[in-house]
Formats: sequence, structure tokens, C-alpha cells
Amino acid sequence: MRAEILALAAQELHPRGASVAALRLVQAHFGWVSTAHLREVADLLGMSADDLDGVATYFNLLFRRPVGRHVIMLCDSVSCWIMGRETLCAHLCRKLGIRPGETTADNAITLLPTVCIGHCDHAPAMLVDNTLHGDVTPASLDHLIATLRDTP
Repeated sequence: MRAEILALAAQELHPRGASVAALRLVQAHFGWVSTAHLREVADLLGMSADDLDGVATYFNLLFRRPVGRHVIMLCDSVSCWIMGRETLCAHLCRKLGIRPGETTADNAITLLPTVCIGHCDHAPAMLVDNTLHGDVTPASLDHLIATLRDTP
């Protein structure tokens, strides 16, 4: 992985230009970006760990703490609120036994709020792992949760 990060940095005018790609690479391998990994990537890119942490915490698709095997990112835009986002959030919390920002006890699912995901014409919307879902209903959530629990 170090070699891949250095190769990404070599393609940039300034090595720090590879910071997001390098962090995504770490996350793809480990599921999240730990402080130890962040420090190592910062060293490889010639950045301070604080500067790289600023990059990592700016992007909501980079996780700085462990998440479940699956991540549900429930949109909290105005359109989604108007179309029933709060009802869906309450349903998810009851069904999963967690609150937003938490992970289920079996480490299967993490529920996170997120800013607008640009699917307002199909609100309420959410990202599950990297898949966009729109026109979400409590029934479609129940089906999705059952599917996620059965998927490694």
C-alpha cells in the first residue's frame, strides 16, 4: 500500500495532491482511517498529520472511526426532511436499535446523517455503502436491512 500511495503522490505536482486518493485507498483496505494510518500517510505525502486530518474530516465519505460492514448515510437535506426523512430515521433507529452516528452491536450497520446527496427528485434518499437509494419507504428499509444483515 505504501508503494501505491507513493505512486499516487508521484503523479501529482505536489505530493499532498494525492491526499484524498491515498486516504480512500487506506479506507478501502481497512474500512476506516485510523490515526496511526493517517500519520503514516501524512509522512509519505510530506504533510503534517493535522493537515491530513483536516482533509480527512472535511470529506464525509472518509471515516475517521470504525464503522460497520455496511454504512447507511441518510440524507438530511430540506427535500428529504419534507418528504419524510424524520419518519425514516426513527424507523431505522427502532429497527436497528441504534441512534444516528452509532453501529449495531453485531457490527453489521452504521447509521450516519449526511448532507444533501443530490437525489432530491427522489426524496427521501440515502446512500448504502456506495449505492444510491431514492423514494425510500419504511417497507423498502425493512427489506434493505434484511438484505444487509445477510451480506458480509
